[in-house]
Amino acid sequence: MRSLMEDGYSGATTVTIQERAGVSRGRLLHHFPSRTALLVAAAQHLAVERITDMESWPHATASGAERIDRAVELLWETFRQPYFWAAMELWTAARTDETLRAELLPEERRLGLAIQHVVAALFGPVHSTHPAFDDVRELMFTSMRGVALTYAIDPRDPTTDPHLDLWKRLARQMLTDGRT
Repeated sequence: MRSLMEDGYSGATTVTIQERAGVSRGRLLHHFPSRTALLVAAAQHLAVERITDMESWPHATASGAERIDRAVELLWETFRQPYFWAAMELWTAARTDETLRAELLPEERRLGLAIQHVVAALFGPVHSTHPAFDDVRELMFTSMRGVALTYAIDPRDPTTDPHLDLWKRLARQMLTDGRT
């Protein structure tokens, strides 16, 4: 993953990865028959680790607007993690690489379902069963992904991003029927 993050998709060759990992070519190819399979598996592995971390976050004690705000903060943190940038490298490459896209898409869909479950747990049963929850979750994901991408060319402190307050306010309004 370091190679994908530091060298980009085109620089993350099997030779580079093999050297960084300190394994033989045969061993690498035994587990991953192609570069595509290796990079997709590595990105998915990081994402699954992050989901596991998210599942253990202490969020059950908060309620109401406090819980919504904390869930939004935790969700925003996920867009600053290495696996996000690894995924973006793969998504960008998959736009023009049909083989990569064919291998990546089913894995991303499977991962997406797991992420939906974790996000619902972050918001809690009261908010995740609200009729607007699916819309809120989708709005948060797409907006956060877009804002996070701007950090690739304009690095700044994500904890003070003005969108964070906006996301919290919108989530509270949508999930409490305007009562914040």
